Amino acid sequence: METPFTQLSPLVESLAQALAPLLDRPFAFFGHSLGALVGFELARQIRRQSGVQPVRLVVSAARAPQIPHRDRPTYALPEGEFLEELRRLNGTPGELLENAELMQIMLPVLRADFAVSQTFVYAAEPPLECGISGFGGVQDYRVTRDDLAAWRDQTSAAFSLQMFPGDHFFLHAAQPRVLQALSDVLLGDR
Repeated sequence: METPFTQLSPLVESLAQALAPLLDRPFAFFGHSLGALVGFELARQIRRQSGVQPVRLVVSAARAPQIPHRDRPTYALPEGEFLEELRRLNGTPGELLENAELMQIMLPVLRADFAVSQTFVYAAEPPLECGISGFGGVQDYRVTRDDLAAWRDQTSAAFSLQMFPGDHFFLHAAQPRVLQALSDVLLGDR
């Protein structure tokens, strides 16, 4: 019932404050799509506040933050057009999209997520010192291999890139492979 965040900075500040007591041990961030941007900005916020960085940032199905948003903003579209956009993206279950009562509950949250992503403005800072791994879907028309490869510029440490069969939500269809790759990346940072 909380008001959703519609801007990235307040969200990241809130997360950094909540995580502060836990940063005395190694940690990593994994984020898919908008979550990748949140994880990246959270790592930078924590670095600014405490000088601590994750051992690894794993970004999935997300353009590097320095690449501007290419598509028209959709978070403020009329409801019918917004629902069509959700259908086109193929990430919201059809059962949910067809349930008008549930969608009235979910629409403010979904619009807020889109607003966080689509209003983000990149600010240059020195690269992170942790390794970054990029995961992508071979058939993802929204985030290309080059979009993922551009994350290399955001680290002074190791960078790796792995592509999986599927679209923007490849992590569902390729879940065992994604989990194995995530495990391999994290165990490599011991």
